[in-house]
Amino acid sequence: QVQLEESGGGLVQAGGSLRLSCEASGNIFRTFTMGWFRQAPGKEREFVAAMRSTTNIGYYEDSVKGRFTISRDNAKKALYLQMDSLEAEDTAVYYCAAATKLIILSAIRLSDQYSNWGQGTQVTVSS
Repeated sequence: QVQLEESGGGLVQAGGSLRLSCEASGNIFRTFTMGWFRQAPGKEREFVAAMRSTTNIGYYEDSVKGRFTISRDNAKKALYLQMDSLEAEDTAVYYCAAATKLIILSAIRLSDQYSNWGQGTQVTVSS
């Protein structure tokens, strides 16, 4: 089992930046794919970005490409999401997710592929 804890959320003006962190504990060696999802009020949870341990290449939802950057530090057991040029539409609760398997690329955006979730951190962007 993998435990995840997010931090770094907050209130920021449009155009600003935030960096989210996710600290992992537990059976880290089994964590093959990690990602970020978000859920805005009244909307379903949606994919934001993900990274597989085999390549460290980031995969992004179209609306955040060029503005968000996912990264991981295996030594610190941490996952990060650098968010720049934030927009009001980015307001949501952001969740860190981990899968104890290597998710195929065609399924990497599907939340049901991830078995472990953090509690979430609120990001609010004021316009």
